[in-house]
Amino acid sequence: MTDPLLFHPHRYDPAHLDETSRRLLRATIDWFESRGKRALVDSYNHHEWYADFLDFAAKEGLFATFLTPAADAGGDPDKRWDTARNAALSEILGFYGLGYWYTWQVTVLGLGPVWQSGNAAARARAAALLDEGHVMAFGLSERPHGADIYSTDLLLTPDADGGFRATGGKYYIGNGNVAGLVSVFGRRTDVEGPDGYVFFAADSRHPAYRLVRNVVNAQMYVSEFRLEDYPVRAEDVLHTGPAAFDAALNTVNVGKFNLCTASIGICEHALYEAVTHAHQRILYGRRVTDFPHVRRELTDAYARLVAMKLFSDRAVDYFRSAGPDDRRYLLFNPMTKMKVTTEGEKVIDLLWDVIAAKGFEADTYFDKAAKDIRGLPKLEGTVHVNLALILKFMPNYLFRPAAHPPVPTRRDPADDEFLFAQGPARGLGAIRFHDWRTAYDAHAHVPNVARFREQADGLVALLAAHAPDEAQQRDLDFLLTVGQLFALVVYGQLVLEQAELTNLDADLLDEIFDLLVRDFSGYATDLHGKAATTEAQAAWALAHLRRPVTDADRTARVWQRVVDLSGTYEMHP
Repeated sequence: MTDPLLFHPHRYDPAHLDETSRRLLRATIDWFESRGKRALVDSYNHHEWYADFLDFAAKEGLFATFLTPAADAGGDPDKRWDTARNAALSEILGFYGLGYWYTWQVTVLGLGPVWQSGNAAARARAAALLDEGHVMAFGLSERPHGADIYSTDLLLTPDADGGFRATGGKYYIGNGNVAGLVSVFGRRTDVEGPDGYVFFAADSRHPAYRLVRNVVNAQMYVSEFRLEDYPVRAEDVLHTGPAAFDAALNTVNVGKFNLCTASIGICEHALYEAVTHAHQRILYGRRVTDFPHVRRELTDAYARLVAMKLFSDRAVDYFRSAGPDDRRYLLFNPMTKMKVTTEGEKVIDLLWDVIAAKGFEADTYFDKAAKDIRGLPKLEGTVHVNLALILKFMPNYLFRPAAHPPVPTRRDPADDEFLFAQGPARGLGAIRFHDWRTAYDAHAHVPNVARFREQADGLVALLAAHAPDEAQQRDLDFLLTVGQLFALVVYGQLVLEQAELTNLDADLLDEIFDLLVRDFSGYATDLHGKAATTEAQAAWALAHLRRPVTDADRTARVWQRVVDLSGTYEMHP
């Protein structure tokens, strides 16, 4: 039996999308399935560059269709930047392997500064390159500084022709070996401070662009490159001054969302493989899935994965409905990056505890999933960086709700043009949110939603009565635990909103919140043990430990959904 909540390659038909999008997504699935599992695992194990996939994408016009905004589409009605269908493709690519997703992801990032630019020539050039089947790259990070863009050492010296000569290196740049266009961040030698920042378009095929090496031991190519007196023409300049800085941050805002859907796709494929293996294996005269601890771990993995999908699907709606007066997506975005991807790690860990040594075998997908799932929480800013960002929203979110019109489900074929007109990357603390309690109130009849709501209300009480003092506010170790507690409240809100919109089975929703109650208690225990925690805060932590409401019949019904996955999907050999 097929689970309608999970991606299944043989039965996938996104009826909510237009015909061209459906055809291209189906063609992508069919390409992987006809290529087969042996080719998938062998190319991964041998670190073979995925030129065959890029050839397929070029032939189908896949990236050109999905990543060209309508304004640059030359009248093609199928081209647009549509977060809903981009999320669908991202999940599919993650399902088959991180490398295929990664070349897509860094193309998204490379295009960000271009589509935010008013440089018509550069935009036309990018659109033409996409039509030709090229991929792009995002030249931001440097080896000494990582993504600390304040400290860039790539220098642009003005020349006599109104342009610059660029010299310096970039590090950890995906697609840097083949990108038709590389959006490169640097600073002018003749201008101090933020006014000296420059984003410009480079070409990896230019003689002054020197590819140094691949810096990772993987199928994907993550380059180190150097520019040696590279000629930057006036028509290559995308942004200057503070606008270049904003373009960098706003590009990451757009790109980091894809991390959640990649994590979901990886977990879905691994789940099919793990459940099938466990259910068909006999140990000590019993099916592995007859052991109670195995049932709990697989049920938890499944519930966590469904919650990941619910949150991410709902976050799409906030992205697509965003505008200058509604920037709530700027909270839900780091949540997808930080929370969903770390949940993905938990899913894989639970599955791996069940299948044990099987998870190391070279001819499995799981072996790849177990390695690759670790990367997603560490891309586009670490978990800690994104948690610190999430904390900026906490006061307004918890204490100062504002009226907002309801955000509908957004699967319409519209161009998400605001994502490239986000404006200055500041003012996060002023963003207002609708009342988070509304979603919880609507599901108060679900036992574990009600129990988690007690914990969420407790967090509000803690911050009102025993808010972090000045020293604690400088102690990031302490604050990150508070951030994890806050993130659970936000996570639960969007899970509940999507559950309402999709009429999610009440048993499954209760099982998801069983997990959230346990997670909250875990972080409260962590807070209790922090050296910086006061006696009052420690007492609060103990007082808000909760056991979830258990229901053996409910858990058995959810378990049946899990065990029914056994044998339902195996990639073509």
